Amino acid sequence: MFKSGFFPYGWSFIGEDDIAAVSEALHHEILTTGPLVDKFELEFAKTVNAQESVSVNSGTAALHLAAMAIDLQPDEWVIVPAMTFSATANVARHMGAEVIFADVDPNTGLMTPETLTDAIKSANGKKLRAVFIVHMNGNVADMAGLSKVARARGLHIIEDACHAVASTYLPLPLNGSQDPILVGACAHSDFACFSFHPVKTITTGEGGALTFNDSSLKETLKSYRTHGIVRDINNIRHPELALDKNGDLNPWYYEMQFLGHNFRMTDFQCALGSRQLEKLPDFAARRRKFMKRYDERFAPFRQVMQPVSRLPGTNPCLHLYALLIDFEAIGRTRAEMMTELRARKIGTQVHYIPVHYQPYYRERYGKIDLPGTAQYYERVLSIPFYPAMKDEDIEFVADNVCDVLGLRVKA
Repeated sequence: MFKSGFFPYGWSFIGEDDIAAVSEALHHEILTTGPLVDKFELEFAKTVNAQESVSVNSGTAALHLAAMAIDLQPDEWVIVPAMTFSATANVARHMGAEVIFADVDPNTGLMTPETLTDAIKSANGKKLRAVFIVHMNGNVADMAGLSKVARARGLHIIEDACHAVASTYLPLPLNGSQDPILVGACAHSDFACFSFHPVKTITTGEGGALTFNDSSLKETLKSYRTHGIVRDINNIRHPELALDKNGDLNPWYYEMQFLGHNFRMTDFQCALGSRQLEKLPDFAARRRKFMKRYDERFAPFRQVMQPVSRLPGTNPCLHLYALLIDFEAIGRTRAEMMTELRARKIGTQVHYIPVHYQPYYRERYGKIDLPGTAQYYERVLSIPFYPAMKDEDIEFVADNVCDVLGLRVKA
């Protein structure tokens, strides 16, 4: 909880060792694009079993970098599940591309092979280029099934894994003998994008990373995140400007070869990230323990309240613990419930307002009917869930959620 005694819906755990690591990094001569950035990128790639990782200053920047990596064009379209944070769709628009919103399963909040197929059919001759697969709440989408549909159409696959660091899934068919696949290993995708915002499983304050398995892309992606600047003598385009009389690169010389961005992360952020990665196994274990306990506490009330469903063969490290509540059957509105819980020092949130409901997209594409998304949105509520909580905190929250809704276990 916060010092005020309030339980937010999510928060990070920052220990004295994290603070010491940041403090030490601030004493280094290089504060950005230095050795601690390279160190963190290597560690993160290893953590998610990817060949490469490029750090950036937000999960949104990671998504944007992935869109740049596939050279997304203004006459092209991408498919995005409607149940996600708006950034997933926004990066396509920042590239000038257009968005088709796919429906989601009303009980998982995840795009399915069927809803992706429907979205592809609705394209009606539009030039489809990519699909963004979102691991909502940290629950793992059906990567094998979605990949099969997307690859058959020749689409690039970008995972929005901003909620899903440390989540795993088993390859199909499920026969009990396979090794789990880490989200971020890009086993069924071109890129996976992560966020290290303070409410995420690990944090760098603000920050993110892109993982991928094509090592030839790394230098280009690092250039994209740094204004499109290239300094490598082997890749310069104007040697008459770049080289001295001996054929060496002039010490001041650089070329802006692309229209890039300033997406860099600092060394002291990466120092924090490296320290947090050391704690990730413990963070993941605590999240799975708390997930199981919440599941047990709410199991008697499944007719009116249940956790968001998870797919068979997945082992999520949840970022959010979300409930699906039949507010009409209970006789309370979501706003009433949130207000009363807040009075009891329990914070809650709705993740998310469907992106196609937002005025920008509604005005651009008109009203879109996505019934699965609507059913999910009408029932969902995220409750406090993070490693800094204690066992008794989980019980306190569960007790109060049930009490506010008037739910009692029958004797």
